[in-house]
Amino acid sequence: MMNLYAKLMNQLSNEKGSQSLEWLGIAAVIVIIVGMISQVFGGDTAFGEAIKTKLVEMVKDIG
Repeated sequence: MMNLYAKLMNQLSNEKGSQSLEWLGIAAVIVIIVGMISQVFGGDTAFGEAIKTKLVEMVKDIG
């Protein structure tokens, strides 16, 4: 009975790779947001570049 319980708990707590998948999702959202901002401010790239720089800095600080 203990072996069955251990197998079940191992399957439920097996989250290998889920954190990297979450970071990948966050990075995708950031890329989409930066892309949308750059499209809105088509000719004026200073605002988009400033946001991009700050987002890149935040991601580097997290990693």
